[in-house]
Amino acid sequence: MISVPRILAIVSVLGRDQKGVVARISTYLAERDVNIEDIEQRVVRGQFLMDMLVDITDASASLDELITGLLAIGSEIGMEIRVSLYNERERRRVAVLVSREAHCLEKLIADHGEGLLNGDLAVVLGNHETLRPVAEAAGLPFEWHPSTDKAEHEAFLLDRLAAARADVVVLARYMQILTPTVVHPYAGRIINIHPSLLPYFPGANPYRRAWEDGVRVSGCTAHFVTEELDAGPIILQDVFQIDVGVDSFEDVRTKGRALEGNVLSRALQLYLNNEIVVLNDKVVFKPGMRTLLRDLSGT
Repeated sequence: MISVPRILAIVSVLGRDQKGVVARISTYLAERDVNIEDIEQRVVRGQFLMDMLVDITDASASLDELITGLLAIGSEIGMEIRVSLYNERERRRVAVLVSREAHCLEKLIADHGEGLLNGDLAVVLGNHETLRPVAEAAGLPFEWHPSTDKAEHEAFLLDRLAAARADVVVLARYMQILTPTVVHPYAGRIINIHPSLLPYFPGANPYRRAWEDGVRVSGCTAHFVTEELDAGPIILQDVFQIDVGVDSFEDVRTKGRALEGNVLSRALQLYLNNEIVVLNDKVVFKPGMRTLLRDLSGT
């Protein structure tokens, strides 16, 4: 007997909490011979989040019909419903913006090589040529344009991001402040690593300011970029201890740099795996995606 591979999909639901959502969607799927294999749900700040792992191998309706029906339900109840086939999940394209420091870019390249990023590094763009050898050694296209003229530099970025068909932009110690010209078209899709525990020490020289102020715990923050400097929704943070009176500024900087690449890469992984969502300007972890993705990887 020939084994027919299962066709698996993830149904994601997001919107204002209300009664009967699970029953409505479950009934719709059951009536079309779709088997629900796993389900995770939670309510956060009045918002309902749900992820379903479903088997549509023996569905009595086509995929297009299933999606159309679920979208109609979403429209009726005022909720966002998305359906994605696991085996055909599109790998999103990642553009990395850099300046002169290599450690975050190197970490992203290493994690991509180990298969940790559910996406492809499409291009590296800079305001200096310093990191060209790092990018090209990894087989990544590299382009740069000086940022002395801000408008010209951002026009260059927009042109190259469009050419690379970038789905998400990662600022890997890109030492420039993006204006709304770039932020607007990529709203919710730009991830930055900042060398402090935001909201403390936003802006320039955060490690030095923490060291000069005698702070005993510092760290770094991965966050979404908004028009307000270093104030976007926080994705992840990690910390290190400062031995006040013993550690030099360079010691503090070295400790921070050791964390930055890890935190940035982990934040990007969460985004690419659809494990996070922004609700009321705060990042919320979706309860089921990690479990569902793990289950799927084992099928």
